[in-house]
Amino acid sequence: MTHPAAAAARTDTPAYDGLAALFQRLHHLEHLQAIVSWDRAAKMPPRGNDARAAALAEVATLMHRLRTEPRLRDDLARAEQEPLSDFQRANLREMRREWLLSNALPESLVQRAQLATARCEHAWRHQRPANDWNGFLGNFREVLATAREEATLLSEQSGLGRYEALMDRFEPGMRCAEVDRIFGAVRQWLPGLIRRVVDKQAHEPVQRPVGPFPVPAQRALGEQAMRLMGFDFSAGRLDESTHPFSGGVPEDVRLTTRYRDDEFLMGLLGTIHETGHGRYEQNLPRAWLGQPVSRARSMAIHESQSLAFEMQLGGHPGFARLLAPLLHQAFGAQPAFEPDNLHRLMTRVKPGFIRVDADEVSYPAHVILRYEIERPLIEGEIEAEDIPALWDAKMAELLGVDTRGNYQDGPLQDVHWPEAMFGYFPCYSLGAMFAAQWFATMRRSMPDLDARITRGELAPVFDWLRDNIWSAGSRWPTDELALRASGEALNPAHFKAHLEARYLG
Repeated sequence: MTHPAAAAARTDTPAYDGLAALFQRLHHLEHLQAIVSWDRAAKMPPRGNDARAAALAEVATLMHRLRTEPRLRDDLARAEQEPLSDFQRANLREMRREWLLSNALPESLVQRAQLATARCEHAWRHQRPANDWNGFLGNFREVLATAREEATLLSEQSGLGRYEALMDRFEPGMRCAEVDRIFGAVRQWLPGLIRRVVDKQAHEPVQRPVGPFPVPAQRALGEQAMRLMGFDFSAGRLDESTHPFSGGVPEDVRLTTRYRDDEFLMGLLGTIHETGHGRYEQNLPRAWLGQPVSRARSMAIHESQSLAFEMQLGGHPGFARLLAPLLHQAFGAQPAFEPDNLHRLMTRVKPGFIRVDADEVSYPAHVILRYEIERPLIEGEIEAEDIPALWDAKMAELLGVDTRGNYQDGPLQDVHWPEAMFGYFPCYSLGAMFAAQWFATMRRSMPDLDARITRGELAPVFDWLRDNIWSAGSRWPTDELALRASGEALNPAHFKAHLEARYLG
């Protein structure tokens, strides 16, 4: 006779239920991994790095073992035959994807890659301000070697090109042919647009703020802006790091920014950017939390949220009117903080060295440059020693900027390469294109959107993003998500139209 409790515990989906339990366990380990990684970047004393790297490598190895248990192959196959809901089927699709990616890589490589990136990133924090490219190369060669091994194995497993296989981890379904087509078109019109905007703005004088801008006041200002944009401080916090980032987990979002006391926009806009990431994480589908389907769809979709906040909304004249009184409160009254002047400050186009500080118009050039270097780097067409000369040539070509000998503001400026995040960079500009597409869609359904933003009504923007992007998680592939949200897959024409309207209209 079957015990009543055992009978009650039976379901029609035993294989799926077992997989869901495993991925819930992985989510708990990812929680610990994320918070420990945030601490390494934001709070850890320097001498803790070796021990922390070993601990993170141990966790990564444990998680890899769980994802590659031999029984999962049969469990996934059995779950396909079970009576699942649409959400469960989407979750199973994401589980299978994660299983395939994990099984392509041996445990020893996962561990070696974790240790190599930990050493490289930690040393990079000191090598960048020292302009020490040669010192950086010592660790970076090992990072590159492990990344190439991963690329080769993922390529063999998926049938994709080597760089494409790495990019697919961040942007599932995106192919190099599509990126080449999109970026190739941008390359044709972007330099001319930059020149036209710079010429136009030369006749539009702007008053520069007078510093200094004390860091405690900047931090308070950033937190006020985060509250204005709906960030939930009961489920997240803001700190400082060498490179701004969003980390943690949806239940505990960790954002960082950086400050300079002679300039406040870098820290403020960086905070607004990361707030977009944070709000996405905080509003992912809670009922499915801990399952792959509850995660952000892709990094281009993630960047579409940060750039919807920083560029689409942050660069709106109505948003400058909301910030102006906060600036007066933080730093005292001065003419530069008047709304019209503040908007001109926040939308000033000036090609420069630093990607994260770049204006909205010149930013894509920074991304194209990195894509055109890291793709041949992963595919073995160039070596790490070739990067500076290529960087200098492309910066001169795309932005007219001389970076010769300036490694700290050149190829050492980003954390992505020390951390082996090859394939991530295209997501930034793809995200900017999606963000323009989201706002074009909002304006079609809400013709008075700009007037409402000017009146300080930001809720319509956040409500639309929550209903169409945030709450969907990974239920649909990226193209279908975009189609459901906006009526079409990614259409870069919206981005070009947005830049021309804002900067030349």
